[in-house]
Amino acid sequence: MPRDCLFCQIVAKELPATIAYEDPEVVAFHDVAPQAPVHLLVVPRRHLARISELQAADAPMISHLVMTANQLARTLGVDEAGYRLVMNCNAHGGQTVFHVHLHLLGGRPMRWPPG
Repeated sequence: MPRDCLFCQIVAKELPATIAYEDPEVVAFHDVAPQAPVHLLVVPRRHLARISELQAADAPMISHLVMTANQLARTLGVDEAGYRLVMNCNAHGGQTVFHVHLHLLGGRPMRWPPG
């Protein structure tokens, strides 16, 4: 675990976060600067800096992130109206924390382009 990774510190419970879900593979927590009424981050416990570094062996982990987000959307009641799942890669893609993570956004109509 990189000592300077914010999400690794949250996963290790070294930094506080409002945890919505956790299991042996992933942790989901509320974003501290939400862009929608529902804005959770779903992160793997294992540190991977960016999605461009994923290998074929990581497919089950990425699937688990998505399935966890889908279940959280149902639990939080945004599944019927709709929600957005977002993954950013590198600075030009909007990634600000370099630990693979999935944003679950819902609770309001989403626009395209986002903003």
